Amino acid sequence: MSNSDYMNDDRFDGLYMQVANTAKGIEPMLDTVFSFLRRKTDFFKGPSGEGTDAAVNKVNEVFQKHIRLYSENEEKKKVEQEKKARRKAAAEAKKKRDDAAAMAATGAQIEDGVIELGQDGFDTSKADSSILPQAVTQSPLPSSESKSAPKPKEDDDSKSAPSKQDGEDDDGPPPLGNGGTVDGKYVWTQTLSEVNVTIPIQENTRGRDLNVVISKKHLKVGFKSQTPEFIVNAPLVKAVIVDDSFWTVEDGNRVVINFQKLNQMEWWDGVCIGDPTIDVKKVQPENSKLDELDGETRQTVEKMMHDQKQKALGLPTSEEQGKYDMLEKFKKAHPEMDFSNAKMS
Repeated sequence: MSNSDYMNDDRFDGLYMQVANTAKGIEPMLDTVFSFLRRKTDFFKGPSGEGTDAAVNKVNEVFQKHIRLYSENEEKKKVEQEKKARRKAAAEAKKKRDDAAAMAATGAQIEDGVIELGQDGFDTSKADSSILPQAVTQSPLPSSESKSAPKPKEDDDSKSAPSKQDGEDDDGPPPLGNGGTVDGKYVWTQTLSEVNVTIPIQENTRGRDLNVVISKKHLKVGFKSQTPEFIVNAPLVKAVIVDDSFWTVEDGNRVVINFQKLNQMEWWDGVCIGDPTIDVKKVQPENSKLDELDGETRQTVEKMMHDQKQKALGLPTSEEQGKYDMLEKFKKAHPEMDFSNAKMS
């Protein structure tokens, strides 16, 4: 073993810890080291009998070497701490942006600088078997039942679950995980940027047994060796980013699909066209304080929320209002012109 190999050698740490605990101090511990060198070696004579000056120089040489190592380690720690701080700051900034987008997408109300988006938040970045209904988790679909739902006719009222009449209040609970359950087929959850779909399958299924095709606006999931082949074979309600979407088999009894939304500023009311939908007005992102956002983000959120409220009331958005105001100013400046057929777009 070379001299450099001993600089980080921890084989004797236990022995030195015992000495340190017995000596109870740095100076007594060093005294034990130099006492050993003085009594049991010719260290103080120096190499070739050069005397104590050579011994002092050697001590200084080794001491400076470990000072350098200590400084390098401290510098590395400092760099790592700075990197960690930057990563934390970037994560917090991203969270604020996501919260800001969620606020705008749900039309939250602002009171005393706080946006109330609901009492419970959901983290659905990964589908979890805990969100599956009891009947689904306990008994996956047998192969004989792995059939795709019949395609509804264009005029079939079963395209979506019964909905409330306009203006009628719905006092039901918010959708779990901001998603829903399609009986006998799948369970889904979502965040503002992604959708997770969990499909129960027969036990001991492997990925190579499945045929999963994710397209921009279509999903196929089924077994390669079964007829009919697909459990799910339907168009998606919204477009996805195919390259960033993926699927996997978990615990050998369920397929978990992660869709990355193409439009990451809107909530989905369902996954596949023809399946039951949810009320996106009841989606509940994390609570967040508006005053925690930076000025630009807060301004964007407030504008989006204002525009969403205006649309809900059938009133012009801020952009449409700006165009209207410009037209009015132009009309006043040019009363000789006929604006009776002018349209804003």
